[in-house]
Amino acid sequence: YMHSFQGGAILLSFGILFVLYILFVWWRDVLRESTLEGNHTQIVKLGLRYGSILFIVSEVMFLFAFFWASSHSSLAPTVEIGGIWPPKGMGVLDPRGIPFMNTLILLSSGAAVTWAHHAILAGKDKVIALVVTVLLALVFTGFQGMEYSQAPFTISDSIYGSTFFLATGFHGFHVIIGTLFLIICGIRQYFGHLTKDHHVGFEAAAWYWHFVDVVWLFLFS
Repeated sequence: YMHSFQGGAILLSFGILFVLYILFVWWRDVLRESTLEGNHTQIVKLGLRYGSILFIVSEVMFLFAFFWASSHSSLAPTVEIGGIWPPKGMGVLDPRGIPFMNTLILLSSGAAVTWAHHAILAGKDKVIALVVTVLLALVFTGFQGMEYSQAPFTISDSIYGSTFFLATGFHGFHVIIGTLFLIICGIRQYFGHLTKDHHVGFEAAAWYWHFVDVVWLFLFS
């Protein structure tokens, strides 16, 4: 598809649908095993927690590459970009505008998901906490798209534009994935699947969301 091969778009679409189907069936079976069949013993839940932690660590390593590229270029700017950072003639975004607002929104969503976690531990049904988290996540994503449309540079504008859009773009992708994760948790909580003794899936979602929060703080700074 990227190289305009004949039938490439069809092949790409088929591949994406196939991957989504595999993920759907996989997660459906995990939910059945945990909620309906009761196969998630303490050992199984411990393994799931370790798996979630290792997944988040791998994501940290992935995003670290973009932070490294940005830090290296800003601390030792080359002559090709004028020897300064941001590059000479490059317009920049005001961090006191949308970026600062998005920081407050994302931190508030982190507080809301913690509220939901404590409610589950207390045996209370607080779907509203997850609803608030998801709404804040959607607002964050909307503002991020608005910021992209107003950016005075593009991804092809030197190393500055490349690292900015790659780092914030992949972070935005993680926000979307985390939002879907939390929506599923909200649906499960509504149907009574999550209890104070059985909510490993929500724990993984909450950890992932806090990871997204921390990454954004580094991006903002």
